[in-house]
Amino acid sequence: MRVLVTGWPSFLHGEATAGDVLAMEAVQAALTRAGVECRLAWSPVFRPGGLDLDRAEPASYTHLVFACGPLHGRQVEDLHRRYAGCTRVAVGVSVIDPADPAVTGFDAVLARDAPAAAPRRDLAALPATPSVPVAGVVLAPGQAEYGGRRRHDRVERELGDWLAARECARLPLDTRLDPRDWRLFTTAAELESVLRRLDVVVTTRLHGLVLALKNGIPALAVDPVGGGAKVTAQARAWSWPAVVTPPEAPPGERVLDTAELDRWWTWCLSPEGAGRAPAHPADAALIGELMDVLGVRRRPGAPGGP
Repeated sequence: MRVLVTGWPSFLHGEATAGDVLAMEAVQAALTRAGVECRLAWSPVFRPGGLDLDRAEPASYTHLVFACGPLHGRQVEDLHRRYAGCTRVAVGVSVIDPADPAVTGFDAVLARDAPAAAPRRDLAALPATPSVPVAGVVLAPGQAEYGGRRRHDRVERELGDWLAARECARLPLDTRLDPRDWRLFTTAAELESVLRRLDVVVTTRLHGLVLALKNGIPALAVDPVGGGAKVTAQARAWSWPAVVTPPEAPPGERVLDTAELDRWWTWCLSPEGAGRAPAHPADAALIGELMDVLGVRRRPGAPGGP
């Protein structure tokens, strides 16, 4: 028996969701434990270099298993035609129309939900997955006030490519507050409540750095201005070492040193990095100076007070 495990993540024009991938891996793990030879077929867009359907020759397999997702559409029907010589089984799938050729083409259908049938738990719940660092990503907008020193587009592109290669859960965050948009926070307390649950913050924003350190979360700060500007200055004010500053005149196409990013990423996730955040308590000196300028008497225990 040689089994090819497929699903919607196998199709070039399909969709790879976490649940579909986990279901396919659950099938593979169970078959492998039983001593059955099996392969997973992936879209070349999702897993470049993996086994794709074009290279998974039908003659090489006795069985085809389709795991998870709805059974419908031309792409599923194409599997029946291409692997007509294989025994075809669908497992953990949704059946919308039992008469659909995408459904009837299988020799057996073990549905998670189907008309007039009791629902069954999805296969994605089976595989155990390791914990990975959770990284909040806070990026700055264009900041046109820096003129020709702006490196925002290049920094964001290079930082995004670098982040995509990290084994971590990336959580895009925005410091903008807007009660009209559910995708944004309404209060600063909402943002900070999320920050406290992170392992690390990667940011090109001054307040991404400040609010991470305020809440005891290490931050890998990247200044998007050539030669450094307010992000670099704020890191210095906090005595925070994990800041990457692009040169004022980049020597080539790249503005960020990936080795430097790697080094600070590792440091931020180490006990040393976590132990340094925040570097020291909040400093109310500026409030005190404002009170002096305004001629306001400071009260003991108040911000800026004695």
